[in-house]
Amino acid sequence: MTELFFDKFRNLVPRYFEDEWVEEDGLSELELAELLEGKELELPLALWEFYRAVGATEDIMEAFHFFWDPDELEVEDGFLLFLEDEDEQYTWGMRADQLDVPDPIVWRRNNARGEWQSEEGTFSEYVLDLFEWVFDEEEED
Repeated sequence: MTELFFDKFRNLVPRYFEDEWVEEDGLSELELAELLEGKELELPLALWEFYRAVGATEDIMEAFHFFWDPDELEVEDGFLLFLEDEDEQYTWGMRADQLDVPDPIVWRRNNARGEWQSEEGTFSEYVLDLFEWVFDEEEED
C-alpha cells in the first residue's frame, strides 16, 4: 500500500508534542484490520493512514474533538462518521458513496438539526488544519 498521507499525519507528533514519532503512536496493519473486523467498510486511504500513523495516540485522538476509534466507525445518514466535538453538537463524516476516493471531502452535521454541510476540504486537509487551529489557539492563550 502506498503511503501518501502517512508522513503528514506522523509529523503531528513532533510538531505538536515535541516528541519523536514511534511506531506505537499508530495502529499496526493487523490491529487496524482486527478493529474493523465485521464492519463492511473500506476506509479511504487518508483515514486508514491516519489511524496507522497516530491512531494509538490519545493526545491526538482526543485533542479538542474526539476521533472515533476504528471499531466505533459507523455509517449514518449516508455518511461514514469519524469525529465529534466535545459537546456532541457536531459530527463529521465523509459520504459513504465516496469511500473509494483516497482523500474524500469532509462534511459536518449539526446534530440538533440533522443538516450536513461541506467543510470544502479533504480529510487530510481538514485534519491538518484542525490540529493547527487547536494547537495554535492554545499557544495564543
